[in-house]
Amino acid sequence: MVRGLFSCDPRCKRIQSSYFQAEKEQVPAAIPPCLGTSQLETGTSTNCKKMAYQKISADQRASGHSQYLDNDDLQATALDLEWDMEKELEEPGFDQFQLDSSENQNLEHPESVDLNLDSIQPATSPKGRFQRLQEESDYVSHYTRSVPKSNRCNFCRLLKIFCTTTILFILGILVGYYAHTNCPSDAISSGTVDPQLYQEILQTIQAEDIKKSFRNVVELYNSEDDMEISKNIKTHWTSLGLEDVQFVNYSVLLNVPGPSPSTVTLSGSGQCFHPNGQPCSERARTDSSQDLLYSYAAYSAKGTLEAEVIDVSYGTADDLKRIKKMKNITNHIALLKLGKLPLLYKISLLEKAGFGGVLLYIDPCDLPKTVNSNHDTFMVTLNPGGDPSTPGYPSVGGSFRQNRSNFTSLLVQPISASLAAKLISSPTAGTKNDICSPLELPYNEIRIVSMKIQTVTKFQTVTNVIGYVKGLASPDRYIIVGSHHRAVYSYNGQEWASSTAVITAFIRALMLRVKKGWRPDRTIVFCSWGGTTLGNVGSYEWGQDFKKILQKNVVAYVSLHSPIRGNSSLHPVASPSLQQLVVEKNKFNCTRRTRCPETNVSSVQIQGDADYFINHLGVPTVQFTYEDISALEGPSFLSEAAFPQHAINIEEMDPFFNLHETITKLSGEVILQIANEPVLPFNALDIALEVQNSLKGDQLSAHHLLAVAARLRESAELFQSDEMRPANDPKERAPVRVRMLNDILQDMEKSFVVRQVPPGFYRNILYHMDEKTSQFSILMEVWEHCSSLTSNDTLQGALSEVLNSINSAQVYFKAGLEVFQSVSVAKN
Repeated sequence: MVRGLFSCDPRCKRIQSSYFQAEKEQVPAAIPPCLGTSQLETGTSTNCKKMAYQKISADQRASGHSQYLDNDDLQATALDLEWDMEKELEEPGFDQFQLDSSENQNLEHPESVDLNLDSIQPATSPKGRFQRLQEESDYVSHYTRSVPKSNRCNFCRLLKIFCTTTILFILGILVGYYAHTNCPSDAISSGTVDPQLYQEILQTIQAEDIKKSFRNVVELYNSEDDMEISKNIKTHWTSLGLEDVQFVNYSVLLNVPGPSPSTVTLSGSGQCFHPNGQPCSERARTDSSQDLLYSYAAYSAKGTLEAEVIDVSYGTADDLKRIKKMKNITNHIALLKLGKLPLLYKISLLEKAGFGGVLLYIDPCDLPKTVNSNHDTFMVTLNPGGDPSTPGYPSVGGSFRQNRSNFTSLLVQPISASLAAKLISSPTAGTKNDICSPLELPYNEIRIVSMKIQTVTKFQTVTNVIGYVKGLASPDRYIIVGSHHRAVYSYNGQEWASSTAVITAFIRALMLRVKKGWRPDRTIVFCSWGGTTLGNVGSYEWGQDFKKILQKNVVAYVSLHSPIRGNSSLHPVASPSLQQLVVEKNKFNCTRRTRCPETNVSSVQIQGDADYFINHLGVPTVQFTYEDISALEGPSFLSEAAFPQHAINIEEMDPFFNLHETITKLSGEVILQIANEPVLPFNALDIALEVQNSLKGDQLSAHHLLAVAARLRESAELFQSDEMRPANDPKERAPVRVRMLNDILQDMEKSFVVRQVPPGFYRNILYHMDEKTSQFSILMEVWEHCSSLTSNDTLQGALSEVLNSINSAQVYFKAGLEVFQSVSVAKN
């Protein structure tokens, strides 16, 4: 330490020369209290006047009666003090002080320390080394410079205090300036939220920037492979300032096309067709070789099958009941329309019924009138999610690999509507009086075809790109924002480019604010998933890899899977607990637009990588998408088909990218509010209301189900009024209770994830099949089959699943209330 800061002023010593006559045997030694920092801060001379210096002989110091004498620092300080004192005595003004020969001994530290100044008594022995100057009769004559000395001391002391104060003041300003510059401005304001902050971030999102990013991604797709695309995304995100952007790779079993495209041959005429309806020829194969190769069903069985074609329409349970009564369907080929129900569910029904193959197509009457895809091929996946070789666990090094190349024993081949029309000897669907005539094979006609499927199964690397912005107040709580990048040839090419452009636009806007010192309260994780088209492979493997952490820490998932599917209607999908937030954000956004149509928020099954987070983690999810109204009115699940890039032109649907800008801002505002609100903006009561609505008009709803649902609503109302209302009031908010409350809110939907559901159905029963149905999906499926079942085991099993979910949620809310009550009682 600097000696000048922790010692007395020598000039102060000259004036405050209170010397005591001391005898070794009478007076205990003491350390001058003015050596402490407290005396320096007071700047008073009174304490120094009370100092007593005492001579200590060498033998006394050597005796070592005090532990402080062995301290080198204290001994050195004592020597310095002695040296200072003797130097002062040698200065002019002290010349007339004549010391005895006995007084030439060196000063040492006293044997003990006594900081009580009142206990120090003046020495009375005339034989002491020092005497008080005031006791000398000739005091004035001997020391005539006392007045000037005192004035100079006072001036120096004041100057020293002034300089010290000035330095400390300047240091305080500098520390405050750099702390304000380097630390986040909202670091201590987690309890208050400024809506203007969100708008400042979102205002930097511009349609023109999204358009440039979109075009760059599309050009990248044309020239580089999948790994290069991932590298480009990582480089771009890193340049924007996103933290710790990295690849997460998994070696997975993928089903890809073989060396030649699949074919369908009419047995009667011998005509051979490719999936798009063109005749089998070298020219046709050369003109659209890639499109033909990638018109396939991933993870279908492969081989050749020749059999009669039976039109099963949409393949519902009613359709199969009707057909079974009329024909033998064993090992036949089903002509199946896509839509109305999940494809995996319909394939499972056909497989159980005994079919051997499936020709899958989209009826033109189910598409919007502006869409003409009669000759377009498409692909589908039969993979429910993840790597088929490691079901339920991640594909990391050392994992056991199962030999599973297909998910069904059926040969499944997607074909165009034009080829379907040729198979039934009918022109493509026509329109009379604005009424579309669907394709249909006449009952009394027989069509025999031969289908040949060639696919290859091999291990490939799927890459996820992951980056994040670390939260300030709760860095262990994650909001995951997911887009996807290309994994298979050109299918959904512009769709994933649109998804990538939107997430990149929000990252750019967010990081501009982060670079100024702001941070959200919770961590925002940005993910670009790989392998989405083949069954959400990348997101499933990452979720399984970090399942334990994600189950505990993920707060919400925001999906940017396919932002633009049309341009006429905004179609938000959200978990019941997030629906109120989505409605509020959409209304606010509408006030800034001239056109503001009524928007209904629903909880329905959606395509994309949100699947794992909804069905395995029970995470609240939200997604904004623009659709065509006619598409929403038509059959659901048509989005399971992935079309070639040229089939969907994003720039034609949104030429100025205003819709992209709207999606980015809506999604961004939801992300910011979830990430930064002290209390998570989830609504517990909406979950209970959704459950009650799902049981209304249900033929299977027993009285005990309705009774449990009523108790759930009661508990949710109490929870929302007694706990959520006070927590949302800053005056009543307690940080500990807020953390407890948020832990309960983020896990509300986990109670509704059931163990067993039909293929293609969501395990999270809060999500319905589509907007046209409001009942629980598993109960609807059972009701369709209950009339043909001889046993009601399946029915009772489905009812038990729903009952247990509702009861578990009710107990969960009740336990949460009891925890808060226990805390309140303990505090009181």
